[in-house]
Amino acid sequence: MTSRPLLVTCGLPYTNGPCHLGHLRTYVPADFYVRFMRRKGEKVVFVCGSDNHGTPIVVSAEAEGVSPRQISERYHSHFAETFRRMNVSFDHFGMTDDPATHERTNHIVSRLIERGYVYPKVILQAYCTKCKKFLPDRYLEGICPHCSKPARGDECDQGCGKHLEPGEILQPTCGICKTRAEFRKQEHFFFRLSTFQDYLKEFLSELKGTDNAINYARGWVNEDLRDWCITRTLEWGVRFPGHDDLVVYVWVDAPIGYIGFTEEWAKSTGEDWKDYWCEDRSRITHFIGQDITYHHCVFWPAMLKGAGYGTPYAVVASGMVKIDDHKFSKSRGYVVWTNDDYLDQGLPSDYLRYYILTYTSHTKEMNFSWKLFLERVNSEVVNTLGNFVYRSLHLSHKQFGGIPDAPVEDEVTARIHETIEIVTGLVESYDFKGAIDAILALAAYGNNYIQVREPWKLAKTDLTSMAQVMRNCLQIAKALTLLIEPVMPDCAASLWKQLGMAKPMESVGFQEGLVHLTPGPLPAPSIIFEKLDEKKIDEFDAALRQRIDALTAVPDTSISIEEFSKVELKIGKVLVAESVPKSSKLLKLQVGFGTETRQIVSGIAQFYSPDELVGKDVVVVMNLKPAKIFGIESNGMILAAGDEASLLVPLRGVEPGTKIR
Repeated sequence: MTSRPLLVTCGLPYTNGPCHLGHLRTYVPADFYVRFMRRKGEKVVFVCGSDNHGTPIVVSAEAEGVSPRQISERYHSHFAETFRRMNVSFDHFGMTDDPATHERTNHIVSRLIERGYVYPKVILQAYCTKCKKFLPDRYLEGICPHCSKPARGDECDQGCGKHLEPGEILQPTCGICKTRAEFRKQEHFFFRLSTFQDYLKEFLSELKGTDNAINYARGWVNEDLRDWCITRTLEWGVRFPGHDDLVVYVWVDAPIGYIGFTEEWAKSTGEDWKDYWCEDRSRITHFIGQDITYHHCVFWPAMLKGAGYGTPYAVVASGMVKIDDHKFSKSRGYVVWTNDDYLDQGLPSDYLRYYILTYTSHTKEMNFSWKLFLERVNSEVVNTLGNFVYRSLHLSHKQFGGIPDAPVEDEVTARIHETIEIVTGLVESYDFKGAIDAILALAAYGNNYIQVREPWKLAKTDLTSMAQVMRNCLQIAKALTLLIEPVMPDCAASLWKQLGMAKPMESVGFQEGLVHLTPGPLPAPSIIFEKLDEKKIDEFDAALRQRIDALTAVPDTSISIEEFSKVELKIGKVLVAESVPKSSKLLKLQVGFGTETRQIVSGIAQFYSPDELVGKDVVVVMNLKPAKIFGIESNGMILAAGDEASLLVPLRGVEPGTKIR
């Protein structure tokens, strides 16, 4: 144990969609580690927050007609509540769009500029002539120049996974209108990453964590590092100092959020955030998904070093997630949503935590299938751990009314002590599966101990010997409760009560497992580790397969004449047309239909000016439900065809309001 405080962070969830098992692959192990290190006696602060900037959130907000802040707040609350339900307990969960991160980002970027680590450069940036805008990151699609696979603007997300700088992508295409983009000159700002190559080699030689993170980063650092473009042409994000037309790249302010969240936590607790982020006092451990290793092991430490902050102590990277041995894919249905598919079905968060932590090594791919989940929980959690603790409590209560008055044998004490030492060593080396296997081995030892000694037979022949057996079993159960709490906190809390413990569990360390239980009465025990219902799990598995089939099947798009007749089409005349502020795609129209006028919002601003629409006859779908687009109510839809949004108009003059048959 060290006197330096330990700061643990998790890669930030992106606020443009709900929580799924892929997210939990990082957050559950981090929470397990934090709980374990606290019980070991370490001072730990656990911070995280939502990642609110970048193009995906802007794209999602535009599609919904809301502001990026609104969509960020919605999903921020969703993640905070989901983590609470999963017992992932952060000391602080902030937002990167809050003032603390804006201010800290401005400070760090300004220091990098002052120290000569940031410089301006005119580069070629993809530009859409139709949308009339530059296309940063996920506004841009194309082909990776390294592996020739489809890629997005800043990353080869379907191939080699390499980071892409502006101007690198081949066959650049607008992600909005699918028009081939052209490259135009624009001034941006670059971070001198190349100057940190020697430093990063030394940094990685001392970095703690998992080999998959460190070795991956070494592969990059041993090549020639290129300077890194750290600005984007967006309205949403942290403003680049002195340039209102630019924001910093999301991978600049997102990790700086770790510092901002620490500052917010420190302000509320009276602590000093510098104790966690100063060079000679920092012990920062990042839990991340393997796909963001480059950012945390190369970009981030170089930025921190350049600005004079402490650098990471350890980076722990998790393997990716598969669903039923298939690559994780939301679009194809290979996804398990944390709330809809699991928690809302009444399933225990503890069982999912156990599966995530024990399916495989933390650095390997984790496969989730409902059938495997059922087998692992029922055979390991229920039959091994649950069976032992319930039998120990039940037999002790039945025969002695509680804890019998007998000493704990040296063999049992030695086995508990050995287990604590083994588990501690494995957790500190980030082998979480190995650690929990060792905990389950103690439960298996207890099962074997009770099975060989047959206390139910001793009840008829030798109560003294039975008391000795049950006393040893209850001591093992106490140690197991403390060891398993970081894995399954709810079950451990219930077991702690059934053992009659007066001390709050959070106030004691693992050595409390060696402190002898006080003889005396206990309440009648109840089963804590309930078996999963096989029929219910089969239903969940069937629902998953139905979703996969629905998303992968070729849809039948044919409709009957009766279905088509339900669509009400009329001719309308555009009376008024005006632009929608802050939107490059939308126009707000007042359309007349003879006896009524309707307001319609249409995404045709790239193709028509307001003036050329006034007086035009258009075809309108009348019986669509009203919708809010960009916060403006729309009552109908104007029909257009093709990439150029050619409006459908009558060949001869027709009175407004005439029905189309």
